[in-house]
Amino acid sequence: MEKKKNQIIVERETFEKDGRTYFSYFIKGQIRGKDVRVAVIPPDKGGYAVLDIVFGNEMKANLKINPYEIKDDTTGKVIKGNTYSVQTVDENGEVYECNIKPYRNSDKTLLNMLIK
Repeated sequence: MEKKKNQIIVERETFEKDGRTYFSYFIKGQIRGKDVRVAVIPPDKGGYAVLDIVFGNEMKANLKINPYEIKDDTTGKVIKGNTYSVQTVDENGEVYECNIKPYRNSDKTLLNMLIK
């Protein structure tokens, strides 16, 4: 897992489809000696424009992990999890942030393994 000062890094790279250039977003890591790549996406299609703003001219940004707990009042069961966002700070100290989520269930599982 590529880290900067204990920070998980979200990277992006370009790919072409139907003659147009797009970005894919991912987190690289290593689990039990095996290199893994966790695909992440914005929560909706409009989020790609927001990700472009957050990344600016950079190809890397910090992953922000936001833990949550929800208690089911009827059963008393507590559900715990994380939400994720990607964050950058510009030269003026302005913070840019966009929510992201793992692309597939397997990406969610891998991300959970990486952050533990």
